[in-house]
Amino acid sequence: MEHYCSNCNEVIIANFCSHCGQKKYKRIDKKYIWEEVQYSVLHTNKGFLYSVKKIIKNPGKTAREFIDGKRVNHYKPILLVFVLSGISSFISYKVIGLKEAMSEMYSQENMNSQFMNDYISFVSSYNSLVMLLFIPLIAIITKITFRKWGHNYYEHIIMNAYVLSFYTLLTMVIVFPAMYFIKYNPEALMSLSILSTLVLMPIVLVWFYKGFYAEKSLKSIIGKMFLMLGLMIIGYIALIILGIIIGILIAILKGPESIQYLIPPPK
Repeated sequence: MEHYCSNCNEVIIANFCSHCGQKKYKRIDKKYIWEEVQYSVLHTNKGFLYSVKKIIKNPGKTAREFIDGKRVNHYKPILLVFVLSGISSFISYKVIGLKEAMSEMYSQENMNSQFMNDYISFVSSYNSLVMLLFIPLIAIITKITFRKWGHNYYEHIIMNAYVLSFYTLLTMVIVFPAMYFIKYNPEALMSLSILSTLVLMPIVLVWFYKGFYAEKSLKSIIGKMFLMLGLMIIGYIALIILGIIIGILIAILKGPESIQYLIPPPK
């Protein structure tokens, strides 16, 4: 019996129409509703769980397979990092209370100001967006670092999406449980947050790129990591300086009363 496409009326031989891509008609039932809930609400369809499992096992190899064309079972890497960043943001700010800890610490240090409060609110509300925006910038650095190893800028965007996904997963599994037990100590909480980044990120980078460039020696990978971290530090300092300049210019344009937002009150 021939099946016709509900969209363009072409004959469907397999599960999808070869003309427009429409899936073969299937009556809506319990299984269909459950699949829709998984994909649209919970984001736990097979591709998501498959990608998470593969990333935890070997993030570099997983990214290499995706870039080399083995993609059918994988969750889209940009969407994956967005979802994981959203989950991470929810846990850190709603469960652990990182936003309140930051506000309390700034208050104790007499650094509480409208500027800092606005900054904390922005970071906590748009954490996923901020992290995604940094991927194209970091991809420039990794492209420069690995410029002779054969991948273009856009492939580096995908690579960094996997790096960030792996780092986010490790943070949720290793760091967040420890942060939860000290969440009532703002200074210890912030110290652990900073220390975990400084310790975990170099490990993540070496682990990832050794898996991605399996044919390269560990020594060459570590050498590239030092170059990459150096470029990141330079870029971070440049962003801070740019942010300060922009903040000062905005304050000047708004008037003298706005400058107090940029300068903490004296102790």
